[in-house]
Amino acid sequence: MSSRIRRVGPGWRLLGRQLVVTRGALGWLAVWSGVEALPPLLSGLFVSAAVDEGFLAGRPGVGVAWLGGFGAVTAVRAYASRAGFPYLAGVVEPLRDALVERVVRSALARQSADPAEVARLTEQVESARQLTATLLRTLRGVGVTLAAALVGLGLLAPVVLPLVLLPLLAAGVLFARLLRPMVARRRAVVLVEERLAAEAGRALEGLRDVQATGAGEQVAASLAAAADASAAASRALGRASALRALVVALGGRLPVLAVLAAAPWLLAHGALTPGELLGVSTYLLQQLDPAVRTLAGTVGGWLLNLAVVLDRLAVTTAPPPTRPDGPPARTPSHGPSHGGTRGEIRLQALRYAHGPAAAPVLEGLDAAVRPGEHVAVVGPSGAGKSTLAALLAGVLAPTAGTVTVDGAPPAGPHQVALLPQEAYVFPGSVRENLCWPSPGIPDARLHAAVAQLGAQPLVARLGGLAGTLRDPGELSAGERQLLALVRTYLSPAPVVVLDEATCHLDAAAEERVERAFAARPGTLVVIAHRISSALRADRVLLVDGGRGVLARHGDLQVLSPLYRELVGHWLGSAPVGAAPRGTAGLAPRSR
Repeated sequence: MSSRIRRVGPGWRLLGRQLVVTRGALGWLAVWSGVEALPPLLSGLFVSAAVDEGFLAGRPGVGVAWLGGFGAVTAVRAYASRAGFPYLAGVVEPLRDALVERVVRSALARQSADPAEVARLTEQVESARQLTATLLRTLRGVGVTLAAALVGLGLLAPVVLPLVLLPLLAAGVLFARLLRPMVARRRAVVLVEERLAAEAGRALEGLRDVQATGAGEQVAASLAAAADASAAASRALGRASALRALVVALGGRLPVLAVLAAAPWLLAHGALTPGELLGVSTYLLQQLDPAVRTLAGTVGGWLLNLAVVLDRLAVTTAPPPTRPDGPPARTPSHGPSHGGTRGEIRLQALRYAHGPAAAPVLEGLDAAVRPGEHVAVVGPSGAGKSTLAALLAGVLAPTAGTVTVDGAPPAGPHQVALLPQEAYVFPGSVRENLCWPSPGIPDARLHAAVAQLGAQPLVARLGGLAGTLRDPGELSAGERQLLALVRTYLSPAPVVVLDEATCHLDAAAEERVERAFAARPGTLVVIAHRISSALRADRVLLVDGGRGVLARHGDLQVLSPLYRELVGHWLGSAPVGAAPRGTAGLAPRSR
């Protein structure tokens, strides 16, 4: 038994654990599926009775009545099919939510997470949801049809059961033997397609560098090799899948031929009546054969895809092994209460490039941010400001050089809280959104943070902390940003990085938010969206040409013509006769 359990793939174990959680919905789905089994179960019996007791007996009214009864049972099946859909959703939607949570937790737990990989995993979660829903919806119809047809055959004409069961069992054994190699070949197809997509993406990102270095032929050869491998894997899968036609022939067609060949003898010896023969034909042609074709064809393909997708999700998002001799995990506090010496950032000879052949976005960047300091990062478009933010949070790993926070590499969201432009808000209560991923924050702290960041009107409109967000898409981009800002403010991380996280707020709301974060214990790094953000900061990090200069706003205006140009551009874009909001009379806060 233990060896059999070990042979079960990690994806099926992952699915099994989630189905246990939704066993209530699965139970009701099985109940309605049983109701759906009535027409397949009764079809041959009703047809046999209509022929033998009605039409052949000279009583056409009785025959029509039997057929009418079959029509009534079919209507019941239609109702049962409709009634089962809410329970189908009760199985599939929690599965999707659990897989998304697993992907997010896995990304947060790693010191370096590739955004493209996270996006692919999210797409695979949606594929798993759709495949599971389609399989359950199809299997509840096809599976009950097949079982009901066999039960009906046993009730109507037990003499034909050996003619049906023997080839059906042979088809089942063959299909089971084919599943393992087909899953392996389908997995190979997925892996080579991911490799092809990754290499194509890297080639497109570094296209200018490829052209400049004359590496076009080498890159093209690499992509061609990946494409050839993808085609070879697809052909291998096609050859294995073609054998499913033999399953259909054995399980669906051979029973029909066997019964037709034996029919003259069965009728002549009174083993079957004409009506029973028609009933048996109904079971075989209308129920058994279509069910076998669907199971071996469509369901077989979906099952392969689901097995591969679940395995990829289970393996890729598996929690990292814990080291017994490692340091104990730090228990996060609820709120920004940090020691006064936490939050020091050091960048030493920092280099980052999107690919081996790509020009570096950052090259030799050195900077030191003091604990508790408020720094604004500015620079022309494409200078690498968002890349720097991702490096500070540990989302990207440096190509060379080091990024340290309090003397160690960034170690997840409890050390550096990164908030990008596109705020993440999920369906659930307002409290759940504000407390994620650190549940248990007292309501008093939540209300205080909401007030400090000016989110009280929004939270009140949503129904307070207990209000429910059914569709985050109904919120504006600024409202989503405001909720995410409150969540980040409550983070236990000693370092907060706001990557243009206030770009959808007006200038007054942005000023209030930044002042609240500046007063929050810890270090604040703001990727500046307006000149006012730079003016409010203790120091400004100017990024250009891969390098950086860290100085006070006034000193940078003297030291850097580029910074003077940026400031002039910002001021020039303000309304005529008006200074940018929040710039008049401001000075960096004292320490």
